[in-house]
Amino acid sequence: MESKRQQKFNKLIQKEMGEIFQKEGKHLIGNAFITVSRVIISPDLSVARVYLSFLLDKDKVAFEIIEEKKGEIRKHLGNRIGKSVRIIPELAFFIDDSASYAQYMDKVINSLDIPEASDEEEEEED
Repeated sequence: MESKRQQKFNKLIQKEMGEIFQKEGKHLIGNAFITVSRVIISPDLSVARVYLSFLLDKDKVAFEIIEEKKGEIRKHLGNRIGKSVRIIPELAFFIDDSASYAQYMDKVINSLDIPEASDEEEEEED
């Protein structure tokens, strides 16, 4: 279970990383629309796992660019939160596939062939 301090840092880093990708990251990643879906920081606040969702670009290409520019992104993060934290955490980026998984599950559920209940069965349930 996360401590209150970890939760606070998760929210701070998620907010700041989102702004970095929207404002300062255009020269790094181009036109890719990136959403920071969640951040999980280690108990010692030294490593932040950042989960990203991609919208307008091929996620593999944009993800590779982000991995290459990880140091520069960390520097931008340090400029933003450096006054409020002692250590700027190392960043570990991951592709958040929860949206694609939700679409897959929606498709599976919609493809199920569930017969409708007959009138007799509905009366028995009441």
